[in-house]
Amino acid sequence: MPKIQSSTDLRNNYNEISNFCNETNSPVFITKNGRGDLAVMSIEAYEMLVRKHELYTLLEKSELDVVSGRTEALKDVMKELRNELGYE
Repeated sequence: MPKIQSSTDLRNNYNEISNFCNETNSPVFITKNGRGDLAVMSIEAYEMLVRKHELYTLLEKSELDVVSGRTEALKDVMKELRNELGYE
């Protein structure tokens, strides 16, 4: 269940909200005038979210490459890597 706090709570209880976010790696949803306004999270949780987004973007690009036929045989890639590393 998400934790929901008002903008007044954020202003008055910043340390409590900060501790919650850092200890649980969960966001706190902040409301303003009774409506959703912000999501507050720890830097670590934010960085993880960004890394996941970057990974999903690369996976999507890879899937499009496969669908479009822009692939190489593993043996050819391995041979090229061995040559670059000086193993062949």
